[in-house]
Amino acid sequence: METTAEAPKTLKEAIEYFADRDRCFVYAVKLRWPTGKITCPRCGYDQHSFISTRRLWFCKPCQKQFTMKVGTIFEDSPLGMDKWMVAFWLLVNCKNGISSYELGRDIGVTQRTAWFMLHRIRYSLQQGSVTKMKGTVEVDETFIGGKARNMHIAQRKRRITGSGTKDKIPVMGIVERGGKVRTVVVPDRKKKTLQGEVKKHVEAGSALYSDDLLSYQGLEGQYAHKVVDHAVEYVNGAVHTNTMENFWSLLKRSLHGTYVSVEPFHLFRYLDEQAFRYNNRCEKNDSDRFTQAMGQVEGRRLTYKQVSGKLHDPEKNHCDVEK
Repeated sequence: METTAEAPKTLKEAIEYFADRDRCFVYAVKLRWPTGKITCPRCGYDQHSFISTRRLWFCKPCQKQFTMKVGTIFEDSPLGMDKWMVAFWLLVNCKNGISSYELGRDIGVTQRTAWFMLHRIRYSLQQGSVTKMKGTVEVDETFIGGKARNMHIAQRKRRITGSGTKDKIPVMGIVERGGKVRTVVVPDRKKKTLQGEVKKHVEAGSALYSDDLLSYQGLEGQYAHKVVDHAVEYVNGAVHTNTMENFWSLLKRSLHGTYVSVEPFHLFRYLDEQAFRYNNRCEKNDSDRFTQAMGQVEGRRLTYKQVSGKLHDPEKNHCDVEK
């Protein structure tokens, strides 16, 4: 199983490259096992035989067969890797994302299948980190929710029950200038909630910039905290939250322009998607982003029952339902 073809650099090259199922399979295997040592995802041993006619391995220690999909987000998917590869490429490289309707038309699957594929890909894009941000850090929050004027009257009655931000979801973002962004869906904008997230993600002693929300008061003891009053100005020297505001602009452009209707239960997945593209926007090209994303598929499994809300997700403390 060897190939000498150069990895694709553009969407056109990717479509042509992955159209060859043999070459696509070899490339996917190399991304799954970059060291070249293929191990059984069940027992971890590398004693196996390859059945080329069926593109699978037979593990001698555990006496079971496995494919390159087992133990990844692709597990139990009947779709070929040629479709999965193109779907991955589109989602991680399209600046405003790609809708399930559009993806379904592009790769020849139903909208429902494309929707499930996209959520599985988003799950692989999650990038948790125990390393705290430092240096100059901006923190800001926004509200995510549909615009009443764009809703059908039935949807408007179901979703809009008050004025202002009552029926919108608060989201908090923290970005290290010149570095990466982290986002989290929060239950409220209270002092305990927001300051808890700041202390969790930002190293003490860092320069911390925020707006004049009262919930941030009291951080001066641990951080070089400075505030910009947006009622007066948006920039005061180096003190501003424009970097975080730029991220919110990109996020809302994708939510309102591409996805249109996103249920609150799925919002964290779309945040992960946008954060991945943002965090890999400069130093990596389309091919690099694709390779990194494909390198994160192992050890992650998302079933249709989980994503459709038929199973409760204890990690997110809510059921996932999107309409």
